Amino acid sequence: MRAIPSRAAALSAATVAILALATPLAAHHGWGAYDAAKQLELAGTVKEISYDNPHGTMRLEVPGKTWTVILAPPSRMRSRGLTPEMVAVGRQVTVVGYPHRTDEQELRAERVVAEGKTVELR
Repeated sequence: MRAIPSRAAALSAATVAILALATPLAAHHGWGAYDAAKQLELAGTVKEISYDNPHGTMRLEVPGKTWTVILAPPSRMRSRGLTPEMVAVGRQVTVVGYPHRTDEQELRAERVVAEGKTVELR
């Protein structure tokens, strides 16, 4: 005789499946929070770098301010020629991108210029 799953067991399994699918989505954010009408170009010194998934981040010190720069996923950066060494701490880089609408210290990068090379991220 085959056991019929209880309603509670079925509900529990469905909840686990939904959470497993939703967790990666919750960890990422949409790009609508950035103002694509206000492109900025920042030139400065890399103070911190994270070349990790889901996307890299950089702390970029420019005169008078330190920005958090949201980069592309590491696989995309590597495939387009932006290596971790090019954006290592202490390096001088230029970042072109869009500022966050509410966080005055955050920018979503569209391109990075490092070691004389321009790399498109999007």
